[in-house]
Amino acid sequence: MSNQTLFGQGLGFPPRVGDDGRLVWSRGEDNVRESMRLILLTEPGERVMREDFGCGLTRFLFEPNIPATHQRIREAIQRNLTRWEPRISIDEVQVEADPDEPRSARVTILFRLVATQEPGRLGLNLVLEG
Repeated sequence: MSNQTLFGQGLGFPPRVGDDGRLVWSRGEDNVRESMRLILLTEPGERVMREDFGCGLTRFLFEPNIPATHQRIREAIQRNLTRWEPRISIDEVQVEADPDEPRSARVTILFRLVATQEPGRLGLNLVLEG
C-alpha cells in the first residue's frame, strides 16, 4: 500500500502553482504535515462552515514569554491536533523560550503517523510581544 493511499492527498498548503501551471497537490506524509501546519496557523472562525476549526495561536501574541504561557500554548496545540488530525498520535509538544530571541517561543511537536508508526517532527516559532 502506498503512502498516498495510507495518508491521502489534498491541495498543497500554502496553495501554490507548479511548473506546469496547475495547483500543487500534496500527497502522503507531506499531506499530513501540511494539514498539521494548517490547523496550527488557522484561527477559529476563519473557516466558513467549520467555525471551531483551528488552533488559535494568535491569542498568545501579547502574552509574556514565560512557562505559564508555554503550558497554555502546549495544551492548545495538543488539544487541536488531536481533534483535527486523526492520522497522527502526539508523543510530545515542547514549548520553550528561544534563547536567541527573547520575544520568541520555539514549538517542537514530536508525533507518530498512526498508519505506520513512523516518527515525525514539526517545528514552529511564535513571536510573543508580552
